[in-house]
Amino acid sequence: MDITKIPPMEKEEYDRLIADGYVCRIAFTGDSFPYIAPFLYVFDGKYMHFLPTKYGRKIDYFRKNPAVSVEVESYARDLSCFTFVSLQGYLEEITDPGKKKEIRKGFVDLIRSRDLSSNVLSALGFSPGDSPETIVGQEKNLVWRLVRVKDIVALKNE
Repeated sequence: MDITKIPPMEKEEYDRLIADGYVCRIAFTGDSFPYIAPFLYVFDGKYMHFLPTKYGRKIDYFRKNPAVSVEVESYARDLSCFTFVSLQGYLEEITDPGKKKEIRKGFVDLIRSRDLSSNVLSALGFSPGDSPETIVGQEKNLVWRLVRVKDIVALKNE
């Protein structure tokens, strides 16, 4: 019996998948098992950026080991078409105030342009009653970006 292999995507295809999406999963090195959590992200064409809240296991695991796997996927409701990309690299904390503000504005633009529910603000440490613009002026979360990507697996069935 032959096994059908899922074909790989070209760089332009997986860059488009990342650019079109805004939710990913990040796998951290846990204590005994990997720890996987969903994240909103913005992609500037070079880096994926994240706004994690300042509490929880993800912070502890990041501090112990910033090596992660980030996965973005897209699929049809009936799974007749699917694509995914997995990137292995390192999370880096952004500390420059100007850069942090620019990235936070990117999240406001994401929420506005994708017409996301105000409930998404709770994933970023804010109240759903807050204006998305509140993200820019308050330091309720860290700012991370994915850097030094060592491996990319990007597959599609379409």
